[in-house]
Amino acid sequence: MTIGLSAASYGVMFTMLDDFRNSFGISRSALGFIVAIGFFTSFLGQVTLAPLADRGRARRLIVIGLGLEVIGCIGMAFGSTFIALLISRLIMGLGAGAALPALRRVIIVADPIHFGRNLGRILSFEVGGFATGPVISVLLVGSFGIPGPFLFLAVIIAGLGFFVNRINVPETAKEDHPTERFAIDLLKNRAIASGILIGVALFFMIGVFDSLWVLMMDDMGAKPWMANLGISLFALPLVIMGPFGGRLVQRIGPYRAGGFGMICGALFMAGYGIMPTPPLMILVFLFHTINDGFFVTGAGIAVGTSAPLERQASAQGLLGGMQVLAAGFAASFAGLSYDHFGRATTFIGTGVIMISLIALSRVLAGDHWSLRNVTTKSAVH
Repeated sequence: MTIGLSAASYGVMFTMLDDFRNSFGISRSALGFIVAIGFFTSFLGQVTLAPLADRGRARRLIVIGLGLEVIGCIGMAFGSTFIALLISRLIMGLGAGAALPALRRVIIVADPIHFGRNLGRILSFEVGGFATGPVISVLLVGSFGIPGPFLFLAVIIAGLGFFVNRINVPETAKEDHPTERFAIDLLKNRAIASGILIGVALFFMIGVFDSLWVLMMDDMGAKPWMANLGISLFALPLVIMGPFGGRLVQRIGPYRAGGFGMICGALFMAGYGIMPTPPLMILVFLFHTINDGFFVTGAGIAVGTSAPLERQASAQGLLGGMQVLAAGFAASFAGLSYDHFGRATTFIGTGVIMISLIALSRVLAGDHWSLRNVTTKSAVH
């Protein structure tokens, strides 16, 4: 739940951009930069701070990261200028970058044999939380104004941070502390790089979908409930099917399953570009969410399988950082592409990019592509 709410802070602004523009006179391009800065600082935080969780500071990172997210949410709730909102969003991103890899590490190392199921729970809530951010905005802005979603997240995240601070968190023994200061060296491992590319394809897809779905459906003349239904239900299969999908992906192999799921996702994204009516868009959407529910854990399990157990936070931080960077890039430029090149080009182009990433992932994976029944203990390092 902590991971889900933390991830929700990334996406909560997507449906609020017009509210900020109309209330405070902030331009669309400036708002896009505010959204993007949260992704980019989260990337830096996950790549640079995650290794500290592998060196006995997991709980400290979680508590500090959640505290920064609370501060950032409060700033977003009451900020009314570009600078105030930018700084608040930057703090939120840095907090998420500190907390998320440490949270993933704690859950993975607690039960390495069943890490597929556990990682399925992590990633289902993380991706589901990211996709649910716009839902929180839709539900609360109308009744409580702009501060509503951010104060809601601040209160809940603060409570969860207090809870985490009072429980026992498994830490790495001092003699097993890795010496590497940053996570970027893990990209030298081709299997880890391959798994990260699968995750990048996933979050690139999510960034485009979240930033364009409502606008696209409105342009097609869809009723408001149809647009809101897409945002509201996007996360549901991920949360419900994540643990089952995690076990399935662990059994049949994370590279093969994750790659297959993202190729299907690419085809569904292309489908959004060519479907002529809103009902057909909803039909594609339903198949899309079911596919994601089964295979969304592929990247995390692939990276968890290929990384040493004592560097799980670093590996998961690198994966998470690259994912939010991809989502930030996609969210920043999807609207520009949509305005200048149209729906078909934007969504078909997204599908082509995703397939290209999976093709490169296949090349890098080598023999890892066919691994089955994986655990963190059976990794080839």
